[in-house]
Amino acid sequence: MALGEQGNNMVAKATLKWMGLAVAMAMAAPAMAADVTFVMRNDHPNAVEVELYSQDRDYVWPGNGEVFYLDDGETKQIPLSCEEGETICYGAWISGDKQSYWGTGPDNAENCENCCYTCTGGETEQINLTE
Repeated sequence: MALGEQGNNMVAKATLKWMGLAVAMAMAAPAMAADVTFVMRNDHPNAVEVELYSQDRDYVWPGNGEVFYLDDGETKQIPLSCEEGETICYGAWISGDKQSYWGTGPDNAENCENCCYTCTGGETEQINLTE
């Protein structure tokens, strides 16, 4: 069945419209997601609190004013979803004493060496929080 010139133009316009929509959706798509697990061990005699901070966007794990809590001697695996290639740093502090910290400390406020990881999947080596 032939559509004729007017029908072909309508099909062409509709095809272009859908192609434009597909391109727009692809450009607006979020970055590729990855999963990474932070393995943390509290070797301090007191309990510690931990947050993980994205260095590439305004995002904190676990977020919403919550923290990951590790009792003394506890090892915890902390799985999270992040954007592929994103840099994530840990901040940890003695529960009830934000002046004694590891990594970037509370609120990602400090500089650190060797406390950041790139989101590429898998898990970190064990991070030992010691005195």
